[in-house]
Amino acid sequence: MKTKLIAPSLLSADFGNLERDIEMLNRSQADWLHVDVMDGRFVPNISFGFPVMKTIQKFSKKFVDVHLMIVEPEKYVEQFIEMGADLVSVHYEASIHLHRTIDLIQKRGAKAGVVLNPATPVLMLEDIIAEVDLVLLMSVNPGFGGQKFIENTYKKIAETKDLILSNNSTALIQVDGGVNLENAAKLFDAGADVLVAGNAVFSSEDPERTIELLKI
Repeated sequence: MKTKLIAPSLLSADFGNLERDIEMLNRSQADWLHVDVMDGRFVPNISFGFPVMKTIQKFSKKFVDVHLMIVEPEKYVEQFIEMGADLVSVHYEASIHLHRTIDLIQKRGAKAGVVLNPATPVLMLEDIIAEVDLVLLMSVNPGFGGQKFIENTYKKIAETKDLILSNNSTALIQVDGGVNLENAAKLFDAGADVLVAGNAVFSSEDPERTIELLKI
């Protein structure tokens, strides 16, 4: 996979016009389509599940990146893959048997990612980093869009990059939360490979142009 990727988050899309917004992303320079799944238990919010995934599967022409903010993600990863997920990321904090879940995702033909909440140290990934395809660093506390970016994320990107290199891992680094036109270039310069942007894209007067600018 190439780096410097933009993954607009459908959490900020207009769900009354989901087909329209997905078609806009298809036309745009967006690389991935980011899908935030929340269960109201692991995070204090509920987003959407399989009915919306059916719509995404039907209309999206992009790489579908599913972020599971749910307890017991191992129960659902196979169904998300069956419904078009190209990459499934699960939280370190929610996965009791993380190696088994990562292996299950990959054996079902998808890429596998592991997610860290802002307060979870990067060193917790030392025993899994060589196995995963992606590390998603949350730069806000998960559960709601539109939150302020946590500045310590830059330090965590550097730590993650060091861990990847020291373990001969090929994992990409993704950042999610508070990404906008003001910090995107700095995040890429710090070592991020994929940026998730929700409000910055969908609240823009020209979302396609915003996606283009995020990549510069």
